[in-house]
Amino acid sequence: MERDSFFCALQRETAPIFKKILSHPFVVGIGDGTLPEDKFCFYIKQDYLFLIEYSRVLALAAAKAQSLNTMEKFAALLHSTLNVEMDLHRQYAKEFGISRQELQRAEIAPTVRAYTDYLLQTAFSGSLGEIVASITPCGWGYYEIATHLSGRGKPAHPLYRQWIEMYASQEFGALAYWLRDLLDQEGLQAGEEKRKMMINKFIFSAKYEYLFWEMAYTDQRWSI
Repeated sequence: MERDSFFCALQRETAPIFKKILSHPFVVGIGDGTLPEDKFCFYIKQDYLFLIEYSRVLALAAAKAQSLNTMEKFAALLHSTLNVEMDLHRQYAKEFGISRQELQRAEIAPTVRAYTDYLLQTAFSGSLGEIVASITPCGWGYYEIATHLSGRGKPAHPLYRQWIEMYASQEFGALAYWLRDLLDQEGLQAGEEKRKMMINKFIFSAKYEYLFWEMAYTDQRWSI
């Protein structure tokens, strides 16, 4: 039986959001291989831009960590993001005829700009606990999505199958569980007001995670 913890309480609080994420047509389309490739291409470009800013958040988390072990873990996560996850995005893009230069020149969508600005503001001004609360819905959420899709059977589409395999992997799962445990630890040490702030950060990021998939599916652009 899953232990009751700060993370579990946050999961219950945001369960309706993650239920909508798992049933979102973009996520479902990856799982059954029916997602139009142009939508996946748009997602890859936007997620690449997101990961650049996300890496800055991880660097700030490492700087604010109080223990050497936590610093090392965030440094490892930063390395994995910069040198594994982003490289995978470049490989995906290449399969679709998109160059690295095109990835970097892509215009960031409004939702991605708002989400990354929110994460960076949290990383600059917030505590380590607030940072962890703000990034766990992404780190844990991708693992939850991928394991959910993997359990339903992997699609024939090779790139969608590769995406699922990466985020459902033992390596990514270990990072997701570490984030969960660190969130529990930070929540246990925080006072009442700090815990409230962490709860709000987690909820806001969960909402942004849903909006990210919606942005990718609707090909969101600036209207001006």
